[in-house]
Amino acid sequence: MDKNQTEVVREFVLAGFSQTSSIEAGLFVLFLFFYVSTWVGNVLIMVTVASNNYLNTSPMYFLLGNLSFLDLCYSTVTTPKLLADFLDNGKLISYDQCIVQLFFLHLVGAAEMFLLTVMAYDRYVAICRPLHYTTVMSRGLCCVLVAASWMGGFVHSTVQTILTIRLPFCGPNQVDNFFCDVPPVIKLACADTFVIELLMVSNSGLISTSSFVVLVSSYTTILLKIRSKQGRLKALSTCASHLMVVTLFFGPCIFIYARPFSVCSVDKMVSVLYNVITPMLNPLIYTLRNKEVKSAIWKLWVKLITF
Repeated sequence: MDKNQTEVVREFVLAGFSQTSSIEAGLFVLFLFFYVSTWVGNVLIMVTVASNNYLNTSPMYFLLGNLSFLDLCYSTVTTPKLLADFLDNGKLISYDQCIVQLFFLHLVGAAEMFLLTVMAYDRYVAICRPLHYTTVMSRGLCCVLVAASWMGGFVHSTVQTILTIRLPFCGPNQVDNFFCDVPPVIKLACADTFVIELLMVSNSGLISTSSFVVLVSSYTTILLKIRSKQGRLKALSTCASHLMVVTLFFGPCIFIYARPFSVCSVDKMVSVLYNVITPMLNPLIYTLRNKEVKSAIWKLWVKLITF
């Protein structure tokens, strides 16, 4: 075909999990349960933190409320479209919708990485400088750090999106995932993407890996500064929830983004883990190991019943 007559791709076809309609229907029910659980758990934490005077004035729980909001946004970027595609054999997404999904995916994802790093700093100050904790982690500073997390996510996402939309797409149009993300989308470009891939891996991979290193370093520093065995056990107990969340989120992200953009058979399953499962598990992780949150949720429940 002549280059001037080459058809520009106007829509993409997203990959499904199965070609069998009965299996897709079963997956629809399963992922709908995941998504509803994500909404219930994260909204419950946000309402609990907002309605409880103690939690609302605590830097740790203020940041936790913001993390729940990010988890809710992150899951909402991909899951509603996935649920719709379980009921639609076409699984089509327009070029513009694909780019919008890609933009918000990286905006919220990077913002969550930065916020998790901020939460690690909060734990460092709380454990290593307890007498200065309320002074250092003031509400003003917390708001600035949350805003900076969103701004960092915006800058990262803008770079990723600009690099993607500059590429020509003229076919094929089969995205090898259930949502639009940079690695599978740029594989469809009708151009040499080697330099673009290097730039994107440097961007996404650097953010995820460096944030993870900072997190691990902060917790290592906390443990090294505490001399007593009992103190270390208490610190580990305090930070255990955050460490579990960090591992669940950063592990898959580093696997996907910190390597060259090559297709791997487990990429789709790994994507389910950090896009769908992790946002659902985060509220459970924080509430099951946190007496203060459980107590505040119980008080909220009693108040609602009484009302």
